[in-house]
Amino acid sequence: MDNVLIAFALTLFAGLSTGIGSALAFFTKKTNTSFLSVALGFSAGVMIYVSFVEIIVKARESLTTALGATGGEWATVGSFFLGVIIIGIIDRFVPEFENPHSVRDPNEIKELEANEVEDSNLLRMGMFSALAIAIHNFPEGLATFASALSDPTLGLSIAIAVAIHNIPEGISVSVPIYHATGDKKKAFLYSFLSGLAEPLGAVMGYFVFRSFFNDLTFGILFGSVAGIMVFISIDELLPTSRKYGKGHQMIYGFMAGMAVMALSLLLF
Repeated sequence: MDNVLIAFALTLFAGLSTGIGSALAFFTKKTNTSFLSVALGFSAGVMIYVSFVEIIVKARESLTTALGATGGEWATVGSFFLGVIIIGIIDRFVPEFENPHSVRDPNEIKELEANEVEDSNLLRMGMFSALAIAIHNFPEGLATFASALSDPTLGLSIAIAVAIHNIPEGISVSVPIYHATGDKKKAFLYSFLSGLAEPLGAVMGYFVFRSFFNDLTFGILFGSVAGIMVFISIDELLPTSRKYGKGHQMIYGFMAGMAVMALSLLLF
């Protein structure tokens, strides 16, 4: 029960970091894009390293226990690409302009008002961004929760990585809604609510899987989580980090994230 509460708390923290992005948008005059580039690269490094070194290994161990060596190997690969397919389908059905995986600079979003974009269009952009982010956060919440349920230390690392990448998503929701309505509270609220999909995914995943949680379901879930996290890193985090950064900032952040994750796995 303690692990369940810890896993839920970490997922809640990761999801509500969209509110941090919203606050940064309102209380800073200009987004520090160099810092954001390194942070997003760091997040991608954490996610990719832990997916291939830790999560996929746990998936293989569980699936080989349930299905034998050959069956377990095939099931591990299949579950990984199942996760890729799931998040890919979600991306496919979200319009490109509202898709949080489409690269947009927060400072460019702030300039929309100066360009006299109609309030209705700004409001639509913010509302659909909130909906798209909520849809994407659902499987991310399940990924964070499942990881923390198995290993709280691993879950903490993933929660921090997910939280970092949720910050610019919070900006992309709150800024257009604020410029359309002039209401900071409403803008913050929608940004905050989009992040609640993360703990919602955790709660639903727990109640759906707990009744038949065994080596087979655990392995498939973990393999899918690895696929989801690798897809998000390559599709969203690295391109966004590249756009925000200068020189090799993205790769410095990326390698630092891998190094920190590797060190934490060795120490804990």
